[in-house]
Amino acid sequence: MVDLFLRFERQLTRLAMVVAVVMLVVSVSFSFYQVLTRFVFNAPSTWTEVAARTAMIWCVFMAAAATFRGGYMMAVEAIYKLVPQRLLLVLEIAIVLCCLLVLAVLVHYGILMTRRVANQTMSGMNISMAYAYAAIPIGAGFAIVSVVARLLAQLTGREAVGPDLDEASPEVEMHDLRRTMPETAEDVERRGPRS
Repeated sequence: MVDLFLRFERQLTRLAMVVAVVMLVVSVSFSFYQVLTRFVFNAPSTWTEVAARTAMIWCVFMAAAATFRGGYMMAVEAIYKLVPQRLLLVLEIAIVLCCLLVLAVLVHYGILMTRRVANQTMSGMNISMAYAYAAIPIGAGFAIVSVVARLLAQLTGREAVGPDLDEASPEVEMHDLRRTMPETAEDVERRGPRS
């Protein structure tokens, strides 16, 4: 059952990423067209700015599913290093509960906002504002599935608990770099003579 759910989530997250990438391309294309019409042809387009903004909103909310699935949204490496190994799973469950709470609020109020603006149209376009606001509950719904799948994969031992620490943060890399670099004359002066 868990395998079936994880396969379903993988396909759902892949679909969300495809939509996010398409919306990013659409947003960039419309923005380029807006700049072209405004500064080259001196006849600015009235609809491209709103369309580009709407596409970017969809891009962000759809990409959230993949970032939640990878554990990149709420991962604070310092906390994982402070918590004992045996309590990491408890920390992950607490993080998942916080994420689910925020995402449930986004779904609930996103649906309410989408309904509220359904009769309004976007400026420069004769399209309902609901199409832009619908990104909030839909993206949050995709992210809920991703968050649950991540926790299930960790609980069943299919994935390691905690963030992916393969890529060190810049602070860690800088600290490691300082340890391996030879001392300069300034370092010796600051430190003083060794006893």
